[in-house]
Formats: sequence, C-alpha cells, structure tokens
Amino acid sequence: MTQLATFAGGCFWCIEAAFARVQGVSQVVSGYMGGSSATANYRAVCTGTTGHAEVVQLQFDPAQVSFELLLEMFFQLHDPTTLNRQGNDVGTQYRSEIFVHDETQLQAAQQFIASKQHGYSAPIVTAISRASTFYPAEAYHQDYFSQNPQQPYCAYLIAPKLAKFSDMFKEKLRIETLTE
Repeated sequence: MTQLATFAGGCFWCIEAAFARVQGVSQVVSGYMGGSSATANYRAVCTGTTGHAEVVQLQFDPAQVSFELLLEMFFQLHDPTTLNRQGNDVGTQYRSEIFVHDETQLQAAQQFIASKQHGYSAPIVTAISRASTFYPAEAYHQDYFSQNPQQPYCAYLIAPKLAKFSDMFKEKLRIETLTE
C-alpha cells in the first residue's frame, strides 16, 4: 500500500526531478500547499503572499523506500538552515517544510530533525506542519527538468544537484535514471 509524503524545499523543479528517480516512488507531482484554493496558481504563489509553499507530493511504497530515507534525501536537496530562501529563490513560497500526513510521519520528522541538528552550524529552520489541501501546479511545471534540461536554470542549478544526489543515493535510484 502506498503512502504520501509532501516536501517544500525551494523550487519544486529540482525536488521533483530528484524524487522521480527514486526506487519505490511511483509518482511525484509539483504543486502548492499551505494557502487557499483561490491562490493556488503560480502567478499568485510567486508573490509570496498566499501562504502557499512550492511543494512536491510523492506517492511511495514504504516496503521499498522508507519515509526516513526520503527525509534524508530531502535534506540533501536543499539547505534546511535558510529561512524562506533556497539560493536565488527568496520568499515564503520557497521555505523548508515537511507536511506530514499522519502521526507516524510527524514523529519521524521530529526525530529526524533533532538527530540532524548537530551536523549543521546554523539552526535547522525546517517547519513541520500537518498536510492540508494539495493543489497540483500547472501542467507546464510537471516533469519540468526532464522536459527542459537545456533551460539555463535547469542546466546550471538543477543538473549539478541531481548529479550529486545520484552519486549519494545511487543504490536507491532506478537503474534507468543512472544511465541518462
């Protein structure tokens, strides 16, 4: 039986591209969470005033990949010590947040952050919140990196992150993604 995990860690294009490669993750959808349906669109979210974060929602098989490993991967994909910012992406929509879907995920996220804090020189600012309504992003945002690898943001920012991610987690990635 599959479960959901929802992460906000900056631009959803990078997070989506990485998690789409993970064994046991059957679906990754970029979207928005934290605001209202009236503001669940890219133009509004970009203002930073909607309450939404750019998120990715994963459907995963916990028999193949644990929630704890997904947390580890998530923390490798972004800087959990910067508030409302990832690189040049600035605003509350780019915050670091784990949206939990049940009590087990809540406890796992709390324990994970507590166990990782000693490894960072600055405080971890990743918020943990109960998942609310997920609003899928516009179609052109889905699978963005795979469809636009030569776009400058993808080529210069996402591709190097994916290479590092692939190196770190190669034993947990789908075989076909290792040959791309």
